Amino acid sequence: MYILGISCFYHDASAALLKDGVIVAAAAEERFTRKKHDTSFPINAIKYCLKNQNITIDDVEYVGFYEKPFLKFERVLFQHLDSFPMSLKTFLSSTPSWLNEKLRVIRIIKKELKYKGDILFIEQHMAHAASSFLISPFKKAAIVTTDGVGEWTTTTYGVSEGSEIHLMKEIKFPHSLGLLYSAITAYLGFKVNDSEYKVMGLSAWGTMDKEKNEYYQKLKKVIHVKEDGSYRLDMSYFKYHYADRMPSKRLCELLDGPVRKPESEMTQRHKDIAAALQMILEEIMLKMLNHVYKVTQCENVVLAGGVALNSVFNGKILKNTPFKKIWIQPDAGDGGTSIGVASYIYHTILGHDRNYVLKDAFLGPGFSTEEIREFLDTNNIKYTEFKDEKELVGTIAKLIYENKIIGWFQGRMEWGPRALGARSILANPCNSEMRDILNLKVKHREKFRPFAPVVCEEDAMIYFDCDNPIPEPTDFMLMVYPIRKEWRDKLPAVTHVDGSGRLQTIRRFQNPLYYDVIKEFGRLSEIPILVNTSFNIRGEPIVCTPFDAYKCMMGTGFDFLVMDKFLIKRDDNPQDIWDSEKYAKE
Repeated sequence: MYILGISCFYHDASAALLKDGVIVAAAAEERFTRKKHDTSFPINAIKYCLKNQNITIDDVEYVGFYEKPFLKFERVLFQHLDSFPMSLKTFLSSTPSWLNEKLRVIRIIKKELKYKGDILFIEQHMAHAASSFLISPFKKAAIVTTDGVGEWTTTTYGVSEGSEIHLMKEIKFPHSLGLLYSAITAYLGFKVNDSEYKVMGLSAWGTMDKEKNEYYQKLKKVIHVKEDGSYRLDMSYFKYHYADRMPSKRLCELLDGPVRKPESEMTQRHKDIAAALQMILEEIMLKMLNHVYKVTQCENVVLAGGVALNSVFNGKILKNTPFKKIWIQPDAGDGGTSIGVASYIYHTILGHDRNYVLKDAFLGPGFSTEEIREFLDTNNIKYTEFKDEKELVGTIAKLIYENKIIGWFQGRMEWGPRALGARSILANPCNSEMRDILNLKVKHREKFRPFAPVVCEEDAMIYFDCDNPIPEPTDFMLMVYPIRKEWRDKLPAVTHVDGSGRLQTIRRFQNPLYYDVIKEFGRLSEIPILVNTSFNIRGEPIVCTPFDAYKCMMGTGFDFLVMDKFLIKRDDNPQDIWDSEKYAKE
């Protein structure tokens, strides 16, 4: 039985395909269209999923959609009527998308896919909960979902066992921890629904002391929190419930200045505001999680929703709550709900026993050796072909040790927003200049942003002060931990200003070649850790195809690209890709 899950029309459109309860393919639409956070109907992702199994839409028994559009439209109408006439401009500008797309989901699915079967809808926070619990290793767990807003809901908690999910309590719009974080993201001059992780990274540069950071006390005024972690926002500080902007004039006055202009100077005030926001989020979430434990008495917890991507907070959960184990899926935000709705249909609605645990994130498109060779030869790209994997591993590890920057394109593309060793850029973490080189010459991004370390799972405890046993979400780069003090000076490229690192662990069965390169680099350097950053430049999605990878290398400052068994040296090839359309995309 095939079930197709779809998420779209808000942000991070995606599709996922289940075969008898097993996720066989999943991808975000942005990877195909090259439009970051693409919201459109994920026709390309759907075509990929079907092609992966060599089936047509006629072989799909059910299609699931990640939310209930009419319930969401009810909330939109209510918020605009409640704020009229201030909301009129926003209402008029948003109405066409509702009439043309968001309320016509059934018609669009049937038309675009020529689908004749059943289409099922579940509420968004149920899709979030299912996306994490139903593919987790837990038979029973507490669930917490937190994001901007679904239909009405912004936060839930509950408990799940077997294939059943029971959400017990909820907080409704406009009160939202996710929207609070997004409002401050906007205030700090970053793009909402895109750059919240930048604010998380910036927070480490601020004053992480509640007594010394004046903005912690100021921001506390905008949100009222109870001991169980439930909360209400003072909406006079915000405009998102009636306008297309988030901070109000009152919030700007509270924070001592206007909204920061994008790309302008980042002052210590901005850094302290980011730190204050992060401290408040952590304080509320810990109260909530401790309360959920008291109610559910479960030792396991699963998280979902966009807030579950806050890896700085995630690394503190097990140390500050009674929970013993934690699980978060690689794409915990809205993109991940396509997996959630498909899994919910198969297990919860249809009643099939759970038979699958997500062990790795490699669910996207892959390209065979012959497909990559054909791309290289068709475009007259010079390359070296390795005869065996041992030769490849040794060569790449040596190049990284010699401070060369490597584009790494292997196997099937990762699911979720993190590069995890299939579409990665790899570099030497021991080089004190590597962070600036990557930021300025390769990634073209802000200097304050950190780079992530990847380490083999069995070596992680040596270098990182992480939970023991190491939680599985570290495989998906979803937990930040302190780097042990004795290693910080030896790992300058991956040690953030506060001494932490957003850790990725790798187990050999997940990605043997990636694992072996890390080990071989360790043999050369005596430190088996690499810089792993996403294979893209600022403002673009992670690369998907060989064409994307080659184009990215030729437009940046890194040195080599290894695709499958082929090594391409940037300097051996003409630099005219920007002036020519001759390169075959397929």
